[in-house]
Amino acid sequence: MREMEIHDYARQLLEAHGPKAIAEAAQNAIDLEQKGELELAKTWRHIEDAMKMMRGPHQS
Repeated sequence: MREMEIHDYARQLLEAHGPKAIAEAAQNAIDLEQKGELELAKTWRHIEDAMKMMRGPHQS
């Protein structure tokens, strides 16, 4: 996936699922890592990171 596609997909996931989308992306990456699908897991980690950047810093 290209960088632009990753950011578009990350934005769509955040809009559709809200903050829980980040946890879902992380879980997808973990599941894929356990199955040995390392390249796909890497893509999900990248999507997770993109969503974290979009979300911005934590508010307390």
